[in-house]
Amino acid sequence: MKLVLTLTLLAVTMTSIVEASSSTSGVDRVVIEKARRTLTVYAGAQPVMRLKVALGQQPVGAKLCRGDNRTPEGSYRVAGRKENSDFHRALRISYPSDFDQLRAREAGCDPGGDIMIHGLREDWGRQSARHREVDWTKGCIAVTNEEIERLWALLPDGVEVVIRP
Repeated sequence: MKLVLTLTLLAVTMTSIVEASSSTSGVDRVVIEKARRTLTVYAGAQPVMRLKVALGQQPVGAKLCRGDNRTPEGSYRVAGRKENSDFHRALRISYPSDFDQLRAREAGCDPGGDIMIHGLREDWGRQSARHREVDWTKGCIAVTNEEIERLWALLPDGVEVVIRP
């Protein structure tokens, strides 16, 4: 019983430390440059992390409709977390914005949703770094599982995510 209580307290303490370090890290922006296939985390003007990414299967152009396999372009926020994702862990992006919804409505389609920064399927194993060789997602931004763990700890909910062409 003491062991269970000790482990529970340890887990709560570690969670608090991670949350505190995220909110006090000074991170205020994530910039994804689609043409360069990079994700850069900033604290003010200072880049603190840069990663290579894979994008949607149709990487050129902004996402317009559900199923177009494009990654959105614009200014969004980290709007939530999915701890038990099919792709390890995932940070939900606040797509679609009001502007995205208006564009889709004018095009006569549904803008879609569920755009995330996520890791990889567990069965990708040692091939994980090779995922960047092709754009393979349905519109999300993919990083390795180790990288999504770092982003998960570093990025607070609500942080700005800018996706550029």
